[in-house]
Amino acid sequence: MTKYLYLNSRDEMFRIDISKIVYFEAEGNYTNFVLCNKLKGAVCMNLAQMQQVLSDCLKESASIFARVGKRYIVNLTYVYQIGVLRQKLTMSDGEVFSYQLNISKEALKKLKELFVGSIDGNLSTKEISKQK
Repeated sequence: MTKYLYLNSRDEMFRIDISKIVYFEAEGNYTNFVLCNKLKGAVCMNLAQMQQVLSDCLKESASIFARVGKRYIVNLTYVYQIGVLRQKLTMSDGEVFSYQLNISKEALKKLKELFVGSIDGNLSTKEISKQK
């Protein structure tokens, strides 16, 4: 079932399929969003407010999004490459689009740990079930 996020600004209203959101980017008091079909938009709220809207409106579905550094909220399903040393995060679906985001080393290290932790968690669960 498709879940939609409704974002309202002074002059516009957006209805966005949450699975199509690649990332949100802070720009002062505005938050820009980028979709996988390369559509873009902006709403008049800061990134902290956007993070709150995501958790309030999407409940458990909000877990596909993660705050990365001060400027971005990314959709974890589109993370393609985490380049800590180059301070680059590549977001891609593997076919149609690819976006390069400049993010601090510290923020990328935390994001990488999130993925490595979930991989290790999955492996240990599989290993435990094989032993039984």
